[in-house]
Amino acid sequence: MTRSKVTLRSLRELADAGTPIVMVTAYDFPSGRVAERAGVDMVLVGDSGAQVVLGLPDTTSVTLDEMLMLAKAVRRSVQTPLIVCDLPFGTTELSDEQAVATSVRFVHEAGAEAVKLEGANPARLSRLRAIVEAGIPVVGHVGLTPQTATALGGLRAQGRTSDDAIRVARDALAVQDAGAFVVVIEAVPADVVDEIRRALRIPVIGIGAGPADGQVLVQHDLLGITEGRAPVFVKRYAAVGDAMVESVETYAREVREGAFPAAEHVYPASAEVAAAVRAFVDGRGRRDEDSTGL
Repeated sequence: MTRSKVTLRSLRELADAGTPIVMVTAYDFPSGRVAERAGVDMVLVGDSGAQVVLGLPDTTSVTLDEMLMLAKAVRRSVQTPLIVCDLPFGTTELSDEQAVATSVRFVHEAGAEAVKLEGANPARLSRLRAIVEAGIPVVGHVGLTPQTATALGGLRAQGRTSDDAIRVARDALAVQDAGAFVVVIEAVPADVVDEIRRALRIPVIGIGAGPADGQVLVQHDLLGITEGRAPVFVKRYAAVGDAMVESVETYAREVREGAFPAAEHVYPASAEVAAAVRAFVDGRGRRDEDSTGL
């Protein structure tokens, strides 16, 4: 069955109907194809690709050019889901004009249909409004914001005290009022998010935030590709990383044992062709001997 292209309007209709929105990350052509074939609604080219794809220590280390490279690869593989691209750290902080210029590059060069902007302080809200006024849809992101996690006390849950929970609620409302069409709330207690949702008119995509209008996870986390301990809010649906290692180990063993390649993995040649090459090689060997004077 052919799916209709996901749009801002169809996302709103899903939320209004109480149908959860499915969002997942992708960083290259293969992971984009997985998202497309799995029938998700939104694909996020996240700056988490800094760690899970590029091997960088944190999300703040990825550059704009690197993010554009990842986004272009995803765009080539995704047709139906709505593509959202993270605005990387350092590409929006200087001014509204810088934020708009960065967003335009994602639209023009990578085919992004929306961008995601973390935070809700006055400067971030100004950037968000400017991008929306430029005609580019924006997904907000509040709660735990990895790009500024140091200022929040590290990668830890937010909204666990009354004052902090009110801060998250205020941020979510401010992002909505600035023009975001969706807000991601990360690592906030579910009961707090339930109360925040009652005040919002836009859909909430949760990650470590309990049931919401939708969910987002890092694809490499849910597939079990990333190593180490996963965050508490990640459910691993497969052990793809272990399967990949086991497969390469088996390949290496068979190569070393001479079991690969087997007859079914090689191209056949006729006896005539093999004889012709044999004669050529033998003749070349004699010419090499003649040139040495032996």
